[in-house]
Amino acid sequence: MSQILLVDDDKGLADLLGQLLEMEGFELSFAYDGEQGLAMARAYDFDLILLDVMLPKRNGFELLKELRLHKQTPVLMLTAKGDDIDRVVGLEIGADDYLAKPFNDRELIARIRAIIRRSAITAQALDANSPLSTSDTSANEAPSLLKQGDITLDISRQEAYCNEQILILTSTEFALLHQLIEHTGAVLEKEALNEQVLGKKLMPFDRSLDMHLSNLRKKLPPRDDGRARVKTIRGKGYIWIP
Repeated sequence: MSQILLVDDDKGLADLLGQLLEMEGFELSFAYDGEQGLAMARAYDFDLILLDVMLPKRNGFELLKELRLHKQTPVLMLTAKGDDIDRVVGLEIGADDYLAKPFNDRELIARIRAIIRRSAITAQALDANSPLSTSDTSANEAPSLLKQGDITLDISRQEAYCNEQILILTSTEFALLHQLIEHTGAVLEKEALNEQVLGKKLMPFDRSLDMHLSNLRKKLPPRDDGRARVKTIRGKGYIWIP
């Protein structure tokens, strides 16, 4: 059962979400202010954090920024309807996705499942990637590695390395890097990449994918030859330069 932390000072909404998510097979923990939320997020390993922006004691942005110094737990930001700047800021500091209040229950569940699925930290994903037994060391059970130049991805562990130094990426950034490297040299259309990485159709003026790519670019060390790692093909999408 996936463990979710809801950080929201609206106790009425928290109770409703608790009932909804419990019916969907999730287990929910609650924090009603930013300081309590940060303490719980750092102390326990949640599969996902639902994080409101407007919180007493410490707002959602401050909480997320502090959390990202220590952990990469997936975060779905809950923003006020129409507050585009909140969405951009949240993505810039490491949120995996955002959802505007009031939201549709089905959309919330779909977003949660998409984030947890691509983070590969649910029990089902871990079981699928673990060996059948410690005594069986056949070649088929070797870690799934994807290498391109100085970048190596360990798919089973959801870890990325550059020259053997680990890169601290969110689950969304890892998923984006995985798609780019897996299709090295090919143009990935933005619409298809958005659905593959974020689990949703690309809507007009939605810059979520652009923000995640911008964050990823900042975390990737420069190439030895000075070339860009990712090239933007205007009007089409992106390409990972081999």
